[in-house]
Amino acid sequence: MKALVLAGGKGTRLRPLTHTSAKQLVPIANKPVLYYGLEAIRDAGITSVGIVVGDTGREVREAVGDGSRFDLDVTYIQQEEPLGLAHCVLIARDFLGDEPFVMYLGDNFLVGGIAELVESFRTGGYDAQILLTRVAEPQFYGVAELGPSGEIVSLEEKPAHPRSDLAIVGVYSFSPAVHEAVRAIRPSARGELEITDAVHWLIERGHAVQSHLVTGYWRDTGRLQDMLECNRIVLERVEPDVRGTVDRMSEISGRVVVEPGAVVENSVLRGPIVVGADAKIVSSYVGPFTSIGPGCVLNNAEIEYSIVLDGSSIHGVSRIAHSLIGRNVEVSRADGVANTHELMVGDHSRIQVRA
Repeated sequence: MKALVLAGGKGTRLRPLTHTSAKQLVPIANKPVLYYGLEAIRDAGITSVGIVVGDTGREVREAVGDGSRFDLDVTYIQQEEPLGLAHCVLIARDFLGDEPFVMYLGDNFLVGGIAELVESFRTGGYDAQILLTRVAEPQFYGVAELGPSGEIVSLEEKPAHPRSDLAIVGVYSFSPAVHEAVRAIRPSARGELEITDAVHWLIERGHAVQSHLVTGYWRDTGRLQDMLECNRIVLERVEPDVRGTVDRMSEISGRVVVEPGAVVENSVLRGPIVVGADAKIVSSYVGPFTSIGPGCVLNNAEIEYSIVLDGSSIHGVSRIAHSLIGRNVEVSRADGVANTHELMVGDHSRIQVRA
């Protein structure tokens, strides 16, 4: 069995970070989202993986390489334009051959892995199996309607009046029958080949399409609040591990990871948090559910429930919370007229200022 991982797309909901970086490489607890998916695929016993990449393909290739660090054999498949999930299957035909495969959206975060899904598909004799989870607001998701034996009767994208509370998670299993389906369907109103249309094609022609219910934690990490929540979930499970340098004036409590080369001076670290390699934290407070990336510098700053990416610095600012700060960003207190904010902000950014 093979795996097809989708790591293209524009990542519009995480701009401006995704103007210059793949959304699948935004880190959760200092590890890219994509890595969690690749590890889940490996742990399910799959070793041959095709990764569909788009505009940020070079960055994804540099981050994943040949896959050997994950014990995987990786092949890259270039998608010139984001033309839909079914289009990814279409262009991956040569890689997939006539083998069954798992399709995994690279920006999805799933606690518990996919081993049960893969085993169920291997033994069930299905032509498609779709991962589902119960959600509070199904009108914002693709929604599945099930028959009495768990078979999928219909799929509907963001319905005004959902027929169930079962949302489609970004993990699918397919037999080679799906290749005929993706060739048969036509682009949707938004100009994409929709995987839901391909699944409908299979259902209408009597193919066995089954559901598999997720009982653990799942998130699509396309929005800021989802990234922060996934970061929280992972950090709640970290084991304390201080391998950097922490002076006697500092206070550490809870689940705190300080990676090698990091320096903490005269600061308070309240876990769960991760401080990346070669970061420096001086006279600062880092509160729960915060990931500080490698090479970051905090000086006389306060931050909690946030993600700070590699090489950024925060000086003289308090208090930052519920924030995602990109790579090589400088955040500092402005001198001059009181209550005046001095900003240089890129396109599609969002800033909230409280007087």
